[in-house]
Amino acid sequence: MNIVVVGGGLAGANAVEELRVQGYSGDITLIGAEPHLPYERPPLSKGLQLGTVEPDSVFVHDVQWYADQQVDLVTGDPVSEIDLDRGHVAVATRQWSYDRLLLATGASSRHLDRADRSGADVIYLRTLDDALDLKARLAGHVLIIGAGWIGLEVAAAARQANAAVTVVEAGALPLARVLGREVAPVFADLHRDHGVDLRLDTSVASVEHVSGTTTVRLTDGHALTPDVVVVGIGAEPNLELGAKAGLVVDRGILVDARLRASDPHVYAAGDVATHAHPTLGRLRVEHWDTAIHQGRHAARTMLGDDDPYTRQPYFFTDQYDLGMEYIGNVGRGGYDDVVIRGDMSERVFTALWIRRNRVVAGMHVNDWDALEVLRSWVGKEAPSILRDVDVALADLPGPDSDA
Repeated sequence: MNIVVVGGGLAGANAVEELRVQGYSGDITLIGAEPHLPYERPPLSKGLQLGTVEPDSVFVHDVQWYADQQVDLVTGDPVSEIDLDRGHVAVATRQWSYDRLLLATGASSRHLDRADRSGADVIYLRTLDDALDLKARLAGHVLIIGAGWIGLEVAAAARQANAAVTVVEAGALPLARVLGREVAPVFADLHRDHGVDLRLDTSVASVEHVSGTTTVRLTDGHALTPDVVVVGIGAEPNLELGAKAGLVVDRGILVDARLRASDPHVYAAGDVATHAHPTLGRLRVEHWDTAIHQGRHAARTMLGDDDPYTRQPYFFTDQYDLGMEYIGNVGRGGYDDVVIRGDMSERVFTALWIRRNRVVAGMHVNDWDALEVLRSWVGKEAPSILRDVDVALADLPGPDSDA
């Protein structure tokens, strides 16, 4: 059996590793569009910008590992065609036949057209090359458009590099879609306390670049002349290859609970996969943990395992002295209630989001013993004691107990 993995990121690298761990000894080809070895993305906006992580440390494995595991690793050569009928994958100069194909093509930064058209030098932080470019220029006045996770992590790194930072966010609060109005203010206050000029309910009206100067006019009437413009307004899945080949797509490549696509020989994992989660419904998750575990799960499915992928989404962030871990997914259904234990003003607390009396997500901020307790509750019914904030999280009976 020949297995081809398209996508040289974290999902693809973990898939090929799992194939060998599971004892598969057949042919494996891993094809990546970027010239680099497969690497992890979280350091790009965190440690790499702060200078606490060296660029060489981001790679999942060194080149010798792929040779030792007899993986045919192809980098810097994007796939140009997938032929589902013939079971072929092609790049510009080579092609491979496959019995099983995994698409792990990831996502690309969503662009701000008015900035691109202006001729200004705009940074979109998605790749290792983007991160190295940004690191070299993280000085002066840094304007960040978008107060999502990437934008706020870059803001924290820029402030710690003594840059002046302005963050422009169209919403009323940063991260409101994920954290809601109760918890999102923690991150707004955090950045303002560290000197970030946070402009909420504001967007970019125009961008001009004349004689080496970039002028960004905002909808609040202000004009800024930053030295660096970083756009972080989300990402779009790289589903073009799959769609062109004839796979069913909807905001990603549609896969079933076991990560199988509409063609019986094709699978998808990571940022590009819109997964039929057994309890969360259809969702696409753009996080490090999902890329790792879906890549491994897809490998086992390709080898005949029939278990569904049931893992809850997980992500983390580090900004200044705040560390956070989040598990679960509030999703489009929203939440009815959020239960907060601890001191939000001191930025040491936990939160549990509840919808229809079921815990849909949990988060801790600087409470490093809380994650596994939170994990145990996500997806479970919420008894009244869970809402009693006078009962410490660690003192709660387990979600499966009769107490």
